[in-house]
This record gives sequence, structure tokens and C-alpha cells, in this order.
Amino acid sequence: MVGVWGLVTRPLVRRWKWWRQPRWWNDSDLPWEVPDAVGKGPMAVCNICHWAGAEFLGTEHVESAMCPRCGSVARDRFLLFCFFNCSPHDSSMRVLETSPRLGREYRRMMRSLFRYTSSDFDLSAHRGDIRIDLQDIALPDSSVDVLLTPHVLEHVPDTDRALREIHRVLAPDGAMYLQIPLQQGVTARPTEPEFHGDNTPVHFRFGWDLIASLETAGFDVEVLVMEEFAKVLRGENPCPEPEVDGFDIPSMIEHAPTAKLRPIVDIYMSKIYGFRPEHQFVTFRCVKR
Repeated sequence: MVGVWGLVTRPLVRRWKWWRQPRWWNDSDLPWEVPDAVGKGPMAVCNICHWAGAEFLGTEHVESAMCPRCGSVARDRFLLFCFFNCSPHDSSMRVLETSPRLGREYRRMMRSLFRYTSSDFDLSAHRGDIRIDLQDIALPDSSVDVLLTPHVLEHVPDTDRALREIHRVLAPDGAMYLQIPLQQGVTARPTEPEFHGDNTPVHFRFGWDLIASLETAGFDVEVLVMEEFAKVLRGENPCPEPEVDGFDIPSMIEHAPTAKLRPIVDIYMSKIYGFRPEHQFVTFRCVKR
């Protein structure tokens, strides 16, 4: 039988052993630096933990191409790539991330770099430091410098109210890096009930006209995309398959905000980092006016 002392000390011993384990973010360079392995042979490199190998796990897809070291999928890496390449690297910066998909080690890394806080709506599908409803954010005005919000807004019933709240809590010149599953040119509601992997309902299938709502809420907007996809949207390259994986590419081309596009990754680096196929990767950089 295990004595009382054993029952008390066993969790502490386990915790001590866990703290003794090497952390991938301690062993890597700073995540905004180009990994050493780029250009040296490996055809897959994670821009978060700097793992390098022959290929990512899974398929070429925004929700796949998983890093076997830190567990990031392609959209996780693209969000951080956009943030690290477009915002200053300031340890005093207050960074809030809504419903981050990555777990404890990623969050420890972010806390080592910034004043980082994670949030979730109900703490059921994701773990967070605080609970936040984007329609009614329980934070003071101008209390956030950067908001990272990946694949959350489509689950919010009142888009305009959420954008006003986000604008309120961002500091002057603060930035939101917004990811949504943009699969068509014009926003519409789902034609039938739609749920994502965490069983949360989808209220909107957003298109490029989301930019108008962002601007009305008080943001200057630029659209961060692959260099290859920017050429497609501008008519410089031919359209790939007209519809693949639910993406209506002709509609995306027809309504594309060409003046707001900012190509941020070239074709070589998009392959190395697993940002493929290129039409699946869009991040809105929204700066508070």
C-alpha cells in the first residue's frame, strides 16, 4: 500500500521530473529568426520550434502538415510568422491570444517573450488563462497591444459587436492578427448547420467583404498572403483548380481586395514552412486607427 507520505509526494515528484525535462523552446533560436536548417537540406522546417526534417506529418493543408516536435499545424505557424514579421519584438508587449490550439510548452514560450495571456470562451474545447466573450470583453480600454485570434470570429454571433469590442481593448496603434477559414469571395451564413472540430457552431462563412466591417470598426487592414496566391488574385498567374477542399477560388479572385494584399512569403519558404496549398493561407493584419 502507498502511505500518506507517498500520496503527498508522488505528484510533487512527477512535477519535478516534468520540470527537469528539456523544453523545445529552450533549445531553439528565437522564433522570429530564420531557422538554421533553412537552405541546408531539410525540406520541412518549423518556424515556431525550428524542428527540421524530411516532411511534416499529415498532408498539405492549412489544418494539417503537423510539426512532430511542437505539434503546430500549418495555420499555427502562419499566424506566428505574420505576427513575428509585422510587429516589434518587445518583451513588454501585452499579447492576448484567443483559443490557442497549441498547449503548455507553446504558451510557456510565449510568456518568456511577451506579457502573454491566453483566453477561451468557455474553457471547454481549449484551455486559457481567462474566459473571454469577444462580444463583451471583460478587459479595460487600451489594455492589449496585440491580439492573435485564429479561427474564432466565425463562431461569434454578432461580428460587428465583437469588432467594436476588440477595437476598444486594443491600445492605440495596436494590432489584431485575424485568421478565419476564408473559402469564398462574399460572406454568407452556412446553408445548413455547420460545426468545427471542437463542436462549436459556425455562424458565418466569411468572404473579402469582412474588410469593410473591419474598417467600419476603426481598423486599417492589410491582407497577408503567399506571394504565389497574390499573383493569382491579381490575375498575374492562372487560376488553379476552380474548387478544391471547399474553396471557391474563382469567387475569391472575383472579389479580391488587390490593393490591400501584402505578399509575405515567397514560394520557396512557403514550401519549407508547410504553407501549402497557398490559397488556404490568409491573415488579416488590422491596426487600430
